[in-house]
Amino acid sequence: MLSRRLPRLWRGALQGNRIAKIGEDWETSGVLDERWIRALHVETMREEDLHAEHEPHVLFQASTIGALLDGAYEGDLSFAELAEHGDLGLGTLNGLDGEMIAVDGSFFRADVDGAVHPVAAEEKTPFAVVSQFAPSIDTTLAGPLFHDGLLTRLDELVPAGAPSCAIRLDGRFELVRARSVPRQSPPYRPLTEVVAEQHVFELHDVAGTMLGFRFPDYAEGIEVGGYHLHFISEDRTRGGHVLDSRSSGLRIRIDPSNDLHVELPPRIDLADPDLAASTHEAIERAEGG
Repeated sequence: MLSRRLPRLWRGALQGNRIAKIGEDWETSGVLDERWIRALHVETMREEDLHAEHEPHVLFQASTIGALLDGAYEGDLSFAELAEHGDLGLGTLNGLDGEMIAVDGSFFRADVDGAVHPVAAEEKTPFAVVSQFAPSIDTTLAGPLFHDGLLTRLDELVPAGAPSCAIRLDGRFELVRARSVPRQSPPYRPLTEVVAEQHVFELHDVAGTMLGFRFPDYAEGIEVGGYHLHFISEDRTRGGHVLDSRSSGLRIRIDPSNDLHVELPPRIDLADPDLAASTHEAIERAEGG
């Protein structure tokens, strides 16, 4: 294993990947260019290198959104292992079996119809992002809040210079428009084809939690640029991937972060950042519904 701390830039703990010095900067053989050397510090690792996360304000991710877009729906990380890295987050299950929501240390799956079920510890995930949620911002926003306006207000609350953050929004929602997808079977199709079969549903006058993450646009390929949000009702019976919302007032908690740790399953490598622009349209189709 190669490991080197890059001073406030990027650290890699990669197996089988060459780390080379070019000029005064370091990059992997996948080419790490200046867009990655900004503010978001990315560390990659294999499963055998994992250790429980106890640091606050560190985001942990299993695999990459680029791999999921390509149909990599079988991961090697169990939810018992994922729980060691965070108590709030989102993702999916192997076989793309619904939308995963992690809240207060418990993991749930929203099925194709939006019904929520607990996730067993031995289940595995091909893609997930979690955080040991320790918000430094805790405030309320009065309604009515339409979805685009809500995201604008969140942008105003996130501290300047914070490239990413974990977000939790609690309150009563007049509307949550959400989606989930049917479980897939091999041979797996790309995600952009699967979401054409997504089930979209609406929840009305429901108390619950909307949660997720904001990442910078230049993170696309590893993550979804912008906001990625899932919802779960207060009674833990309904949920899904958020497409739109309208709320009457919310408690807002934000945990800004500069650090993202990424576990790379076998045969998955860190995406070339040059792919960020080329995957933007695919992510928009997959994540925007």
